[in-house]
Amino acid sequence: MSDSANTPEAPNPHTDANPHTAPQPHTAPQPHTDPSPHTDPQPHSPGVSVRRTRGKGEPRFPDGPKADPAGSHFERRIRSFQPRRSRVTAGQADALQRLWPKWGLDIDGSRTLDLPELFGNDNPVVLEIGFGMGEATARMAAADPATNILAVDVHTPGQGNLLNLADRNGLSNIRVGNGDAIILLREMLAPDSLGGLRVYFPDPWPKKRHHKRRIIQPDFLTLAATRLRPGALVHCATDWEPYAEQMLDVLTTHPDFENTQADGGFAPRPDFRPLTRFEGQGLDKGHVVNDLLFRRVQHVDQPPAGA
Repeated sequence: MSDSANTPEAPNPHTDANPHTAPQPHTAPQPHTDPSPHTDPQPHSPGVSVRRTRGKGEPRFPDGPKADPAGSHFERRIRSFQPRRSRVTAGQADALQRLWPKWGLDIDGSRTLDLPELFGNDNPVVLEIGFGMGEATARMAAADPATNILAVDVHTPGQGNLLNLADRNGLSNIRVGNGDAIILLREMLAPDSLGGLRVYFPDPWPKKRHHKRRIIQPDFLTLAATRLRPGALVHCATDWEPYAEQMLDVLTTHPDFENTQADGGFAPRPDFRPLTRFEGQGLDKGHVVNDLLFRRVQHVDQPPAGA
């Protein structure tokens, strides 16, 4: 639904008049003072939701992320995510318009990314799939400026919020991707180009008939393994215990990954993964959060490093 559907229109004296009232005396026409839809919007206070009328076919953010960057160029398949439509605050909208051309990336599958060019350096790149509102991503980027983070999500308010956090805190090691992470991995990343993969609190799709939508599946791991260099860390976390068990089973049985834990089980939460506010609320309610830390094993046809 477009923003215009939620924006009340000014009453029209020619069409909105009550038919049961008496006609008014004729008066001279007054100059038209309604604001044009093409004029610049009035400034908003930070934290106030943006509500303005858009013309038909006008993109939500002309210089920001596209609604469906890959379009219909790739085959239809079961997706592990569902785009959420929610209001964008003025601060988030400003960040999307101002910073997307600099730090944003639409996942359209049209080219292979040159990651050193994208980030402006040769530092290792970690792919984070699903970052919510971006607070944890920003904290990890600040704590480890020598690691670049390519953070991917489809939630527009979260994209704007993360860009805002990166700008306010001077975090030049964050790039925000918009779209399907599968298309990014398959079409836009070169083999062995990633130094790590993070998937924190993905949708658990709790109903059995929806389990096929869970992102941590053998086929996904096989694809990810082709883009992860040997030794790269795969870090998953979830507060849905049945999903955690499935993650552990799928990762343990996959030949391209090995558990970093000697006992073959879950890992303690590492210091580099911040405890988020929502995670803390869940822990207070007795939820159990499980972390999984696996490494990409050496390629079969590749000699060990330094050999």
